[in-house]
Amino acid sequence: MVLEMRDVPERAILVGFGPRQTPPGQLDASLDELTRLVETADGRVAGRVVQRGRPHPAHLIGTGKLAEIGRMSNETHADLIVFDDELSPSQIANLEERLDCKVLDRSMLILAIFARHAHTKEAKTQVELAQYQYLYPRLSGHWTHMTRHVGGIGTRGPGETQLETDRRLVGQRIQRLKERLKLIDKERAVQRRGRNDLFRAVMVGYTNAGKSTLFNRLTRSRVWAADRLFCTLDPTSRTLAHGGRRIVLTDTIGFIRKLPATVFAAFRATLAEVTAADLILVVVDYADPNYRETLDEVERSLGEINADQNRRLYVLNKIDLLNGAPNESSPTGLPAGEVVAVSATDGIGIDRLVAAIVEEADRCRTGADDRRARTAKARVRYERRPPTE
Repeated sequence: MVLEMRDVPERAILVGFGPRQTPPGQLDASLDELTRLVETADGRVAGRVVQRGRPHPAHLIGTGKLAEIGRMSNETHADLIVFDDELSPSQIANLEERLDCKVLDRSMLILAIFARHAHTKEAKTQVELAQYQYLYPRLSGHWTHMTRHVGGIGTRGPGETQLETDRRLVGQRIQRLKERLKLIDKERAVQRRGRNDLFRAVMVGYTNAGKSTLFNRLTRSRVWAADRLFCTLDPTSRTLAHGGRRIVLTDTIGFIRKLPATVFAAFRATLAEVTAADLILVVVDYADPNYRETLDEVERSLGEINADQNRRLYVLNKIDLLNGAPNESSPTGLPAGEVVAVSATDGIGIDRLVAAIVEEADRCRTGADDRRARTAKARVRYERRPPTE
């Protein structure tokens, strides 16, 4: 855990940084999201600081802004400083020395939240791998506690420093976790092959877009859904039955800005559910004024996992917050594809959404039947060919 579990929530000062040309609204929106992340980790925001300009090599921000953060930390009795950007190991060390306070970056905070929300063996394995992959290049000589896990005779080679020992131990742990995930990946592949005759739809979207609530509404399930970020880490599949048609619907992990690269690598088995889907339901928080920016991030993330060519159905969620109707007569900024406006909480538009999913399933079945028919005809023609001499 990065944020400690204690009776009084930790108080955090948020720091945003960007080039001079960065629009103020962009930095504010990113810090608003960072606030939600801190709150999801059971922390409280005590203040915010923003700076634009050229990054300082030693501590990202300038010395004047650093002094301002120090004064604010003393006045608010802050426990930690959270930067909205990824920091280098040396920058973290320099900042903690100057500020005499714990310093985190956005990636560390996201991984801490993942660790709290990981409940199954698969999720815990993926989160642990992501944490170790993030930790490995950041190891320094003071990580002496790691040898306690496998200490004893023969654990350190001749002339090996403590840092080298730590790196070797972390490297070994990463390899074991990767091997464990390979077995999980094989198990999921077997499960997917067992559902090859079913139409598979998967829900993706920005974190907290309401995917799990919508999933519960469509499948009459009771998966955990809360007004917090990253409630869902494990893919959950249920059957959507409609008119004799059985459709497998899967809820998946949400995306977010600046998601650590180690998450994409560690969650490969989970994200494979997306790439193997017949239809991707892209769930959008349509009540969010910045929904276009979050949708761009989702599309970018789909490209990262090679799922950008799958068929799409865009679901504009939370229209109950807009008096039950989209805030635009013709939504702009959306990629090409069918769009359905719904409210997962009130049930508005759910029937139309189900009909759209079934229509896609029928189209997919018709296409599959046509392909099978063409294959059968080709086989007959091949078998009837006269033998060549």
